Amino acid sequence: MYSVLHPEKLGNKLNFANNTERVRDMWCTLQPLREVWMKVGLEKLENHEGVAVKALLDSGATGLFMDTTFAREKGFKMKRMKNPLLVKNMDKTVNVGGAITHQVECNMFFKGHVERVRMDVCNLGKTEVILGIPWLAAHNPEIDWENREVKMTRCPPICGKRKQEEKKKGSKEGRER
Repeated sequence: MYSVLHPEKLGNKLNFANNTERVRDMWCTLQPLREVWMKVGLEKLENHEGVAVKALLDSGATGLFMDTTFAREKGFKMKRMKNPLLVKNMDKTVNVGGAITHQVECNMFFKGHVERVRMDVCNLGKTEVILGIPWLAAHNPEIDWENREVKMTRCPPICGKRKQEEKKKGSKEGRER
């Protein structure tokens, strides 16, 4: 289950008869990883219709993704990409949905945070939206893994939430003068 375990790198630090025992012993100390989901709103650009969705935060994903079936059922406008992208699953197998050939552009809302996002459309199974490393790195959200809560306290300057806060701060300072 956990590919991060490398018992051979432990060397002689632990005196177990073999690697199998070492791994088994380490399994006992690990707690299962928790998933963190965000309830976000997605707004279609062409008609401003909103769709609520649960988005999975995934530090192993190399992009932002929307499920093909979800995109079609909800009526998102899919734009064909000039160059298709090969997509591989976590286990390094090629995704059954084939290459990524389309993208969706929409506005995403989360607790006062607003931004324009472009997501690659591919087969995600039961997951509708995945926010991967590019999104996590850009926003550096505070994640409380124990309570599965996400706070957008470190958004980049281009982010809609930062713009709204700066606007409020500016109007507050203007009234104080």
